[in-house]
Amino acid sequence: MKARSTDYAIIEARKITKQFPGVLALNKVDLRVYAGKVNAVVGENGAGKSTLVNILSGVYTEYDGELLLDGKKVVFKDTTEARQAGISIIHQELQLVPHMSIAENIFLGREPLNKIRTIDYNKMEEESRVLLIKLKFDTDVSRKISSLRIGQQQIVEIAKALSFDVRVLIMDEPTSALSESETKTLFKLIESLKSDGVAIVYITHKMDELTQLADYVTILRDGCSVGESAVKNIPVDDVVKLMVGRDIKDFFVKQAHKKGNVRLKIKNMSLKKSGKSGKYLLKNISFKVHASEVLGIYGLMGAGRTELFEAIFGLHPTPASGTVNIDQKSIKINSPDDAIKAGIALIPEDRKHDGLVLNMAISHNISLASMGKILKNGLLNERLERNQAEMYREKLNIKSYSSSQPVIKLSGGNQQKVVVSKWLATDPKILFLDEPTRGIDVNAKNEIYKIIDDLAAQGIAIVVVSSELPEIMAISDRIISMCEGQHTGEFARSEFNEEKILHAALPK
Repeated sequence: MKARSTDYAIIEARKITKQFPGVLALNKVDLRVYAGKVNAVVGENGAGKSTLVNILSGVYTEYDGELLLDGKKVVFKDTTEARQAGISIIHQELQLVPHMSIAENIFLGREPLNKIRTIDYNKMEEESRVLLIKLKFDTDVSRKISSLRIGQQQIVEIAKALSFDVRVLIMDEPTSALSESETKTLFKLIESLKSDGVAIVYITHKMDELTQLADYVTILRDGCSVGESAVKNIPVDDVVKLMVGRDIKDFFVKQAHKKGNVRLKIKNMSLKKSGKSGKYLLKNISFKVHASEVLGIYGLMGAGRTELFEAIFGLHPTPASGTVNIDQKSIKINSPDDAIKAGIALIPEDRKHDGLVLNMAISHNISLASMGKILKNGLLNERLERNQAEMYREKLNIKSYSSSQPVIKLSGGNQQKVVVSKWLATDPKILFLDEPTRGIDVNAKNEIYKIIDDLAAQGIAIVVVSSELPEIMAISDRIISMCEGQHTGEFARSEFNEEKILHAALPK
């Protein structure tokens, strides 16, 4: 299963081995990256994908094996040297400075200077505007990064990478936080770069992206190369089998649940924009969800899905209005503490920023939202905390050596399980999940789907936001669509149809 040798390999990795303390991250891995092609790299979390591309881009400089650029051996001493050779990387974890502007981030460390050797802000902002226009992102380049949503920040990262004269562009999960329209824009840009001869190294967990976009695929498992092929010559099912090392017949089969009584009822939820514009982020959203039901919410970026969760959860008590009923009782929620006491749990979109304290242990993270359970005489009881964490570690199959392991050392899928555990420890009646599988591999996604399904079987009312339409259709009993802050459609499971749901989510 070898890639064709007729295409020009602009960069090649041979027998790359990388050892971290106690972990063999890469073991004699080979990779060929072809000019004018999308070269996909796939594998489960922990397979070694990010380590490999960090070596290609000069992040890691100590390793065994060799890199060849244009057929000649190269050793990059840092990322600057790699960029000078035409190799740029867009990391999955955003590398932006929140308090600086878009333009300042794009040209950070290489700002254009005027005749008196001070920063030429006009030139910097004009060149930034040109880059963003290519990406169909129309915004003020003087805006602070902190004012942008995750998907918009990802577009700035892409613009930053493109500001270099790239020969090899490495993209680590570039669409993980992009809307469908932004993803289409990115794909068009990639096709344009391919026609210019740029080699794209594309890490993804999304199998549909593999078939839509990639020319070649290299498959990693447990730090080893286990397959390389032209995409047209290998079925997706075979790619997945190589990734996980076993046959997978059905990734997820939804159970049939008997719906209970209406657990949550939202009526006329609205959220005003900040300032005096009189405009709304949410306008008169109403819906209900039953016990043992999974309600999916689908919409494009900017539809107001995250803001809806935040408004219900009490994060915007002043500009938000509307009524919340839980088990037929009206509940006033002015803060997240009120929401938790009422039985609502919220698993946020950005688990690393909003859901976890990365340097703390698994056990500490799990107890953060339910401290009352592990206090004894007003003091933290370490035994209770450890027992609680070990219970969830076993129940959700969190892969770690113990509950004392720092969360930062876990894969994305296992980090997400810790966030789920933290909120399950509050004994919720209602569970909100915002993009619960963003940035995790296909096998970990399957595990999260099963967890959601099992929780619904236990009587929890679940509301899930996802930008992946196949995903939301697979796990939901019912779907509502949103567009520009408004409820635009509702579909029973028997009515699920990708075209109809997408049409309902598009601006009219």
